[in-house]
Amino acid sequence: MKYQTRKKAILLLADGTIFHGKAVGDKEGTAFGEACFNTGMTGYQEIFTDPSYFGQLMVTTNAHIGNYGAHNDEVESDSVKIAGLICKNFSYNYSRVDADESLEEFMEKSNLFAISDVDTRALVAYIRDNGAMNAVISTDVDNIEGLKKELAKVPSMEGLELSSKVCTKEPYFYGDKNAKYKISALDIGIKKNILRNLAKRDAYIQVFPYDATFEELNAWNPDGFFISNGPGDPDPLHQAIATVKEIIAGDKPLFGICLGHQVLALANGISTYKMHNGHRGINHPVMNLVTGKGEITSQNHGFAINREEAEANPNIEITHVHLNDNTVAGMRMKNKNVFSVQYHPEASPGPHDADYLFDQFFDMIKSTVN
Repeated sequence: MKYQTRKKAILLLADGTIFHGKAVGDKEGTAFGEACFNTGMTGYQEIFTDPSYFGQLMVTTNAHIGNYGAHNDEVESDSVKIAGLICKNFSYNYSRVDADESLEEFMEKSNLFAISDVDTRALVAYIRDNGAMNAVISTDVDNIEGLKKELAKVPSMEGLELSSKVCTKEPYFYGDKNAKYKISALDIGIKKNILRNLAKRDAYIQVFPYDATFEELNAWNPDGFFISNGPGDPDPLHQAIATVKEIIAGDKPLFGICLGHQVLALANGISTYKMHNGHRGINHPVMNLVTGKGEITSQNHGFAINREEAEANPNIEITHVHLNDNTVAGMRMKNKNVFSVQYHPEASPGPHDADYLFDQFFDMIKSTVN
């Protein structure tokens, strides 16, 4: 084993529950955030760099993390976004031939603190029963009361605006400037693979900060608009909601994913709420109510839209539902080229069931441009 002796570490939940483990590597450290879990068997590097996870302590349910190393192309942003990692077995060695480095080396660059040897099965069961809550991981195991005091100061995810922490500060372009279509994308925590999926469908994208106005997004006369995924509570995103209202009024094609889906709901007067423990994984079952087909989807969200309000809204049609709990997984506006989903069609962890949604967006654009 690479490290014969590793420092003892704890996970302290906001309700006082403690789980024991050891620090990954030879580090000492402390990290705060909301403890949540992801059930994916693969894709840990994408998870760690996904802006939607900003401010969260990630519990991975797969027994081994790091066993296939890290690859330079398997990132969703420019840095690690999770606040800390909690896992069962951390693999210091890796076996994938084309990996660029070990996961430990990758994490070292971002100074990510992680703990392993935690009973993650018991921990996930506890979060599932008691809900996602704030927590701290630390090697300061003899300072429980001090950690409790610091943890009490960490704000709840409910009501927390985090898009400003992860979005671009200035507009930028992505893709081929000679592409056929132009898309304005509102970055409230956008993933790189979303931009790749838009660009490969012959689109040139201009990406704007989370607080950009409709006038700014519309200035270069785009053919369509995109509202991205992102972290935190959608309710405080007042400018984004106002921008989406104006996009809807303009009647150009609009597609929203995850947090973008929630912002679109709020723009239509449909409220959102914090879920008990959220949906985070790569095999969530969704029913497409339009086609009657089931989809295996990648999901990552701790908030959802109010289904009763969506059903009562005369302008909204629910197009997808999550089969585990019947929450709204997709919707579209009647008589408008506007739709959104609560899951991640760009993730494609194996199945490509949801890839058609990007094609659907461009079909809308083609019908309005041609």
